[in-house]
Amino acid sequence: MTAELSALTIAAASVGFIHTILGPDHYLPFAVLSWARNWSAAKTGLITALCGLGHVASSVILGLLGVSLGLAIGKLEFVESFRGSLAAWLLIAFGLVYTVWGLRRAYRKQPHTHDHAHMGEIQHSHEHSHFSRHIHLHDQKDGSSIAPWVLFIVLVFGPCEPLIAILMYPAAHESVFALVLVTVVFGVVTIGTMLAAVILARAGVSFLPLAAVQRFTHVIAGATISLCGLAIVFLGL
Repeated sequence: MTAELSALTIAAASVGFIHTILGPDHYLPFAVLSWARNWSAAKTGLITALCGLGHVASSVILGLLGVSLGLAIGKLEFVESFRGSLAAWLLIAFGLVYTVWGLRRAYRKQPHTHDHAHMGEIQHSHEHSHFSRHIHLHDQKDGSSIAPWVLFIVLVFGPCEPLIAILMYPAAHESVFALVLVTVVFGVVTIGTMLAAVILARAGVSFLPLAAVQRFTHVIAGATISLCGLAIVFLGL
């Protein structure tokens, strides 16, 4: 392995890690949805990995087209910038819609009273809420949510900005092997960092004293997702 390829490989790992950590959209939406929808660790990891794969693959395909067709880096950077803006606004829209849905769900299912009359007994009533941690049959429909698919679409539109200009073009000048190696290293580190960040964030949320706001878990999740999109638009994260 040449010194240039070694440097590119180290850069691919470093850029993949930093790019992911500095982009809250890579992990916070998955962590808060996992908490709000009570996903298992395995389901959370699978959804995160698939979305990460789509995220990296979309930029890899665009980069390979640019390298093979000899397109100028400036043109590809314009496309990546447009994709980034589109992904951010999609994330904001999804978060807002999810927040509204969460508010409707929270207020529609406030604690309520049930009256019971048993034979030979005095009629009595009790109050209960459907927001306890046990699962009711009518809540099973949450498992078929479209939320993971929306996140997948958003992540596919979301660009890996440094991949093409900083890594793929220089690697392509070395060799096809260098191009493949750098791309694979970047992708593996990016997805691995996403998984680690989501698992840590998910574990952190579970330790917070959030019982008082249990009814509003989906509202909090939606607001967090929108804030991630807003951070990208206005802070350039």
